[in-house]
Amino acid sequence: MMMDGGALIHHPWEAPPPEGGASEVAPGLLWLRLPLPMVLDHVNVFALDEGESWTIVDTGIHSRRSLALWERLLAGPLQGRPVSRVILTHHHPDHVGMAGWFMERFGAALWATRTSWLLARMLILDVEEAPTPQALEFSRAGGMDPEIFEARRHERPYNFADTCAPIPVGYRRIVDGEVIRAGGRDWDVRLGGGHAPDHLTLWSRDDRLVIAGDQILPGISPNIGVYPTEPEADPLAEWFAACDRLAPHAREDHLVLPGHKLPFTGLPMRMRQLRENHEAALGRLREFLKQPHTAADCFPLLFRRKVEAATYGLALVESVAHLNHLLHAGEVRRWRRADGAWLWQVR
Repeated sequence: MMMDGGALIHHPWEAPPPEGGASEVAPGLLWLRLPLPMVLDHVNVFALDEGESWTIVDTGIHSRRSLALWERLLAGPLQGRPVSRVILTHHHPDHVGMAGWFMERFGAALWATRTSWLLARMLILDVEEAPTPQALEFSRAGGMDPEIFEARRHERPYNFADTCAPIPVGYRRIVDGEVIRAGGRDWDVRLGGGHAPDHLTLWSRDDRLVIAGDQILPGISPNIGVYPTEPEADPLAEWFAACDRLAPHAREDHLVLPGHKLPFTGLPMRMRQLRENHEAALGRLREFLKQPHTAADCFPLLFRRKVEAATYGLALVESVAHLNHLLHAGEVRRWRRADGAWLWQVR
């Protein structure tokens, strides 16, 4: 994850809205913030005024704290009006967690890309009480620290259902290139990828707003990860392709509303930084892999800081993503070590 050093990137707001409060970022568009119980301790949610109701983009996780906060938000900044529609940028729990609650509470319509809806619904229904053999094999193949591996082998894994309300059947599919009417504006749908498949971004035709979810973040790069469900995947190729698709639409005066951190301007610079961050990481890896190493060995090269236990899993999936990208490009080879870990080396 990369710190943002571009002088051309500006944050019009120095601080987020207070807990239970909202900031108006444009007429009829409110910025809300929900807490998360993790290192990245918040997610941004946006409410668009539909007159008698609201459309919200993303939802936060489902928890007692989130439920209480949403009740405060509905009674306060949202003026007691119902939520009639939930639009999802992607399927991750901090974005989809409360969607089912809004559907049950208000009969809200759920709008999402097909991939986001299918993944969210499948993962919420898939409750595992112990790590699967595939998950353990993936960790072993990545060269996970033995102490962390042993601890995780005996722990109940995280399940989407832990922080996501069930999603009822039925949604409205969003497709790339369509135009959505929300909050008195027409929004062009442009799909990203890499962080999550078919990641939704919305670009206003009526003013300079971009709702970016986690596809475009200030200050940090979205996690690009490979998981046990698809261990040979190359999400970094999808990331580069998404950057190439979206960058030509970026303007200096765009106000970007991200899924985390603060809204910002300077989108062309940020798009360049997001691509260059991973290109630089691949360059460091090529040098490091002149000698064979595991995915876990690559942490210092990729992240340039100590990886703690709380973020170890995210670091491992991102390390594998970079290595898989080089493998698919034919730049590295790999073979098994005696303990089952892959060793990677440039050709």
